[in-house]
Amino acid sequence: MRESHVTEITQNKKDYLSLLLLADEQENMIDLYLERGRMFVLDDSGIKAECVVTDEGDGILEIKNIAVVSGSQGKGYGRALIEFVEEKFCREFKTLQVGTGDSPLTIPFYEKCGFTRHHVIKDFFTKNYNHPIIECGVQLVDMIALQKDLEKKRS
Repeated sequence: MRESHVTEITQNKKDYLSLLLLADEQENMIDLYLERGRMFVLDDSGIKAECVVTDEGDGILEIKNIAVVSGSQGKGYGRALIEFVEEKFCREFKTLQVGTGDSPLTIPFYEKCGFTRHHVIKDFFTKNYNHPIIECGVQLVDMIALQKDLEKKRS
């Protein structure tokens, strides 16, 4: 990533629906947070990734959606967006949180970015999605919430 830059998207967020659906495959679930969230896109000779964060109260900023374009995954774009969010919001929030399925695709990524498991939301995927969510051949049932202390970023 040589000349990449991050831009906040404040209007027409649905223009990025195909990218949002990579991380959250049901549009009505995206609709629950998209307008109240702050959306950022990373451009590196074209849009490579997006991230939507929301204020969940009590000093918690939550990543509701983060996705990297197919073909650009594994190149540091997701990590770069997380680092951008941490820097931008470390003085406003105490904790950065993300909820994801118990998947070998996502949990190790977040752990490498410094997140630790915090709590489990039982049956989240089976209760909130109108179809089974399958990753790596396994149906996702519970949501795993991971957190990272943002106060350490303040210096």
